[in-house]
Amino acid sequence: MIKKLQAVLESQCDLKINKPVLVGVSGGADSLCLMDVLAQAGYRLTVAHLNHGLRPEADAEAERVRDYARKIGVEFISGKVDVHAFMRIEHVSLEEAARVVRYRFLFSKAIEIGAQAVAVGHTADDQVETILMHLLRGAGLAGLKGMQYSTIPTAWSNEIPLLRPLLGVWRAEILDFILSRGYKPVFDASNLDVTYFRNRLRHELIPTLESYNPMLRRNLWQMGEILRDDYRYIQEQVQAAWNACILESGDDFLVFAHPRILEQPEAIQRYLFKNAIEVLRSGIRDLDYLTLERARNFLSSPTRSRKVEITQGLVLTQYGERLILSDASFEPSALKYPNTLPGITLELQIPGEVHLAGGWVISSTLLHTSPGLVAAIRANTDPFQAWLDADARISGFKVRSRLPGDRFKPLGMNGHSLKLSDFMVNIKLPQAARRGYPLVCWHCDLDGSSEILWVPGFRQSDDCRVSSETQRIIWLIMKKVKPED
Repeated sequence: MIKKLQAVLESQCDLKINKPVLVGVSGGADSLCLMDVLAQAGYRLTVAHLNHGLRPEADAEAERVRDYARKIGVEFISGKVDVHAFMRIEHVSLEEAARVVRYRFLFSKAIEIGAQAVAVGHTADDQVETILMHLLRGAGLAGLKGMQYSTIPTAWSNEIPLLRPLLGVWRAEILDFILSRGYKPVFDASNLDVTYFRNRLRHELIPTLESYNPMLRRNLWQMGEILRDDYRYIQEQVQAAWNACILESGDDFLVFAHPRILEQPEAIQRYLFKNAIEVLRSGIRDLDYLTLERARNFLSSPTRSRKVEITQGLVLTQYGERLILSDASFEPSALKYPNTLPGITLELQIPGEVHLAGGWVISSTLLHTSPGLVAAIRANTDPFQAWLDADARISGFKVRSRLPGDRFKPLGMNGHSLKLSDFMVNIKLPQAARRGYPLVCWHCDLDGSSEILWVPGFRQSDDCRVSSETQRIIWLIMKKVKPED
């Protein structure tokens, strides 16, 4: 058994031998097997047992797990919780309540001990049952691939993975192994209660289906293995599309570039919306087809109000060339700012103009200095106009959004620079507007960097201020030439 699982532990689970691992052990055959294999393999193991208090024998079972942990020389921690009380408070089924409190307990203890991972004893049989359950619910590829050997992030942690090393091992093999090792697994009579969906599927539906195809379990398990690889490839494409389409994000909103998400294949659109909903509603499970189609159909056929309710208080709003998924209370007016797509650099000719999203335009004109012009510059109070000294720079002007590490020398700070991110905070530019906010820059040919000359609507750089020696001036204007849709 150890040799069989060693490759899985190293390659699929990425476990390091010298770092702590927390393993959830109920006392059943599967979790005892996982505990024993991990201990024999030499991992720094902590056994965690949660007493759900659902059966009279639960206290004795907790003591049995403690004795087994002590016998193999590993740490043991335990907890007890009132699952019925949690079920009443959260208005969930008993099965769901038991699952949630168990994982909350395991991950809280993993954080306490600095564990590299939480490991649980799901088997190949559990995988088959999970795939079949998802099939009956009408799941897509994400559900039909079944559980993964390693999952991160989860609803309980963004840093600690949930591992299932036994997904390739059948329960019959596990039972033979633990009996040979001298263990006596606990028997949970509730596993026979067919009022629970999984039990009914295990004891009634699967045996019926096997009368049609005796290889049903093996075939469903193999299907999950194939679809897991397919899903991994698709997720790589989804991540690339996500990076291209997301403009801005916050605790209660995500902003997509509407033209970019509209040009994605339908399958990728569904995954983008699925991922976005899960980002804003981390505990959501089993997103259905109609929810994702409602979001996808809105892309090409928006409602008259340019807004549609999606699920759990989330709404989708089209705002010009931006598509916003947010809490219903989010105010899109924070996004009434000029915008350019991140990663896109536009050339600004002198004279010339560039067109931005939402009908905004930045135009440039080359002027010669005159007393009247200098007086007009000094009298200007419009932050959407700027006059730059053109004597040192006449070409290489760009318009782009911010980049990591950007710094800016605002006029009036005697040449001192600060992080552009700090400047945006200081001027109270809404977070939703920052990532795509247009910047007029000058390309420095020597090292490939670019210098920020103007943050339109706020401040120009001290480096390009007009002085008494200035002979030529670049006049910049940013304005909106058409109303936003």
